[in-house]
Amino acid sequence: MSTRPDPGASSLLTLTRAARLAGVNRAELQRRIRRGEIETFEGRISATELLRLYPQIQLSDDQELARVERIKAEATPRRGGDTDTTLPSPEILVARLRAISEVLTNKVVSLEALEGLLDELAMRIAALAEGASPALAGRLDGLLAWLAANREDLQTHPGVESQSRLLARDTFLRIMAAHIKLIPSGHEFFVEGSESILDASVRAGLNLSYGCSSGNCGTCKARIVSGEVRKIREHDYVLSEREKQMGYCLACSNTAVTDLVLEAAEAVSVADLPPQEIRASVRKVERLTPDLAVLHVQTPRTQTLRYMAGQRVQLTLEDGSRAERYVASCPCNGRNLQFFVARRPDDPFAVTVFDHTHHGQLIEVRGPTGTFVLAEDAPEPAVFIAFGEGIAPVKSLIEHAVSIDTIEAFHLYWAVARPEDHHQGHWGRALKESLDNFHFTPLVTERAEDLLVTLEADLPDASGMRYYVIGPAAQVAAVRARLAERGVAAELVRAEILE
Repeated sequence: MSTRPDPGASSLLTLTRAARLAGVNRAELQRRIRRGEIETFEGRISATELLRLYPQIQLSDDQELARVERIKAEATPRRGGDTDTTLPSPEILVARLRAISEVLTNKVVSLEALEGLLDELAMRIAALAEGASPALAGRLDGLLAWLAANREDLQTHPGVESQSRLLARDTFLRIMAAHIKLIPSGHEFFVEGSESILDASVRAGLNLSYGCSSGNCGTCKARIVSGEVRKIREHDYVLSEREKQMGYCLACSNTAVTDLVLEAAEAVSVADLPPQEIRASVRKVERLTPDLAVLHVQTPRTQTLRYMAGQRVQLTLEDGSRAERYVASCPCNGRNLQFFVARRPDDPFAVTVFDHTHHGQLIEVRGPTGTFVLAEDAPEPAVFIAFGEGIAPVKSLIEHAVSIDTIEAFHLYWAVARPEDHHQGHWGRALKESLDNFHFTPLVTERAEDLLVTLEADLPDASGMRYYVIGPAAQVAAVRARLAERGVAAELVRAEILE
């Protein structure tokens, strides 16, 4: 157990905020904590500890963070008609500046009071020394000298400049974005600019309970435990007087002015997601190859699809043709959905998509279903193994994992029958180039044995990782059997059979 004194709560940072200040991703800090490189206090990092590890923190040192954010942006297309919410509105900016100024004013008053106490203490020690015995007077004089030297050292110590720099950076980030912590889950995210709390949670890949997302149903009610919110849109749902007194607000209609702690319901398993039936529209059919297309579907603003990465939905076109497809995009943008569709003469749904579907046509989305989802709270390195069309749910899983930023490292192995079947190769290479902890290995083979030989050469130690495997039954069975032989526990392997 550490013998170091517990730093004051005001100097402790959550992992999410510490990562943002240091310009790294949260997974890096988690990895360093597990290696014993970072000392934490009840799951938080002291400002001093952060500066020890990242002494050159500057307001512009965001290279690593920017790379992750760029990947998130590429993985999540902007909502149609949405405006840029990076900068707060003037009203929110003024409110945040006011809140921060109040905090800083209180800090200044507290510091001045402490300075006064130290002055009083010095005077009382000096008074005691005047009437004390020579031996005691000498010790008291030494104490006075120590106190004076340390007070002067606090003003000139090199660490003061670093602490000031960190405080300035943290203050700037608090103006631009508010930090939200959810209870009881402990999940954290940032509200950027003037976006709603609900939109920010969805963008962060979290599953807050919500229905219409437009202020009509009240499903997204959350209780403010601490912090301040501001209404950014009117809502028809009426909160009772008791709910108002208890601090409830609608997450879809409010933004965060200050850092918040919210008590809110979240979906933590597929069983928590309600069945949904949404009349959506086709945005476009994007041809990747003559025999493969991406079907882009957009839901109404009032009916964002709630699903977990790796799940499927049933799609029904205007002519009645229907099919079940994996969502190939991130849940962090549930309005804009992507589905891979392969041309097959015996598949009426695929024929209609390729030959008769165009922008604006209606399409019914029903679901979600499936349990091939991410172990969200597991920070261990993850190995994704996809055969053929299994890349669709794996793409969604990986984009979601990047969005929530908890997994230490990613390894993607994608085996296909022909080189041209690597239609998402550019996506995998972009992740590999932008994220230091992402590894992508495309393979041209249908044999599980070929993939396993490559996997074992890359990862001779199979322990300490989680595995996500999807493909035809024979390939999946072969991979699971080999992982079991290598000592991987069954609960660390999630598998899905492509039918």
